[in-house]
Amino acid sequence: MDGDGQGGVAKRRGAAADEEDPDRRPGAEAAAADKDGDDDEKAARRSRRVASLDVFRGLTVALMILVDGAGGEWPVIGHAPWDGCNLADFVMPFFLFIVGMAIPLSLKRIPDRGRAVRRVVIRTLKLLFWGILLQGGYSHAPDELAYGVDMKHIRWCGILQRIAFAYLVVAVIEIATKDANIQDQSSSGFSIFRMYFSQWIVACCILLIYLSLVYGIYVPDWEFRVRNVDSPNYGKVLTVTCGTRGKLSPPCNAVGYIDRKVLGINHLYQKPAWRRHRACTDDSPHEGPFKSDAPAWCASPFEPEGLLSSFSAVLSTIIGVHYGHVLVHMKSHMDRLKQWVTMGIALLLLGIILHFSHAIPLNKQLYTFSYICVTAGAAGIVFSMLYFLVDMVSLGYVFAPLRWIGMNAMLVYIMAAAGVFEGFLNGWYYDGTNNTLVYWVRKHVFVRVWHSARVGILLYVLVAQILLWALVAGILHRAGVYWKL
Repeated sequence: MDGDGQGGVAKRRGAAADEEDPDRRPGAEAAAADKDGDDDEKAARRSRRVASLDVFRGLTVALMILVDGAGGEWPVIGHAPWDGCNLADFVMPFFLFIVGMAIPLSLKRIPDRGRAVRRVVIRTLKLLFWGILLQGGYSHAPDELAYGVDMKHIRWCGILQRIAFAYLVVAVIEIATKDANIQDQSSSGFSIFRMYFSQWIVACCILLIYLSLVYGIYVPDWEFRVRNVDSPNYGKVLTVTCGTRGKLSPPCNAVGYIDRKVLGINHLYQKPAWRRHRACTDDSPHEGPFKSDAPAWCASPFEPEGLLSSFSAVLSTIIGVHYGHVLVHMKSHMDRLKQWVTMGIALLLLGIILHFSHAIPLNKQLYTFSYICVTAGAAGIVFSMLYFLVDMVSLGYVFAPLRWIGMNAMLVYIMAAAGVFEGFLNGWYYDGTNNTLVYWVRKHVFVRVWHSARVGILLYVLVAQILLWALVAGILHRAGVYWKL
């Protein structure tokens, strides 16, 4: 998703120049190319990419496919109903962290600020287009053989929209604050923090504004019309009682209030994770029928990628940018690892302390500060491990499938995570719309063999979605074809 910015399909030579490891010396590569010919030139260009960043991106896309496909059967890997942090809750901040890391690597090759801004704006618009198309309601893949969206109820926010917003904000900050005179200087310790001190000032301002709004805005009572046709209250207007400020509860938080007032309640996500909250269903953390005395808010919409939470999510990307700065400025593998691991552990511990001291709970829906710290710290530690294994110990072949996915992340995201390919296959059915190739493979090849829907669906996602698209991405990689934005 963080390609060369030219759009469409990119060939190997252009793709290899992106996300380049500054520790690799172009002069040595050029000499090797002159000596050994075109094949070695291509190999040298490929080697300049930070392979661990591709692997990390591929791992994150694979996790998204896994939690979306198997999270219903395995709630422990699905989104937490409200407070807490399950495996699925790491996916979004990992994406934002990766986007942040890639920003210094890609923009350092564009010294002209005007050209860099144009590139950032174009890529942002592309992300917004695909986000609204896939999550705004136009595409009903993979389960419903229909397309089109009622503009009265279109969902304006989503995963790609949040990534687009964070990328735009942070990339513009990077372009505006970087000093061309220090881009190639070797740095160590806290000097990188000093170089980009203005960026951390912006991060602090974002955090202060977010906390001020979350704890300072008064949330009045509100009402909504039930749109779930399976609900006994379908069509009724229900009232949610609040009249408070500073609460982080599902119905009465400022994040949801701002989205209802600015976006409009019709344009919010209709099936939020809180439907599985213990206050709503006896089947929690599984989704199930609501309790007879379930509060009204259980049936209401809520936008998990809303305005104020996306504003807070920018911080995940800024932390990723710092990791990218370390990669650009520090030339020693061990110096990089020390900086990354130290910051990752510090963030992780800070977030855990905030959560378990009940100061600020971990909450993906609200994108709280403790959640930012825990997920960004985890991202930093996971990336450091991959960097050590892939770029230092040269075990990249072990992670090759994930790297292939990472180098064609947009393709795999749209086809597998967004279900477009399965939606296409479901359009070819025999005798009934439920009798499709996807349904037959899932039932007969996986579920029946293991005599378990939970295990069968998990294996189906791992094999027929993640592994299949890893192989497709590998074939495209061999051909030098990449889908870039």
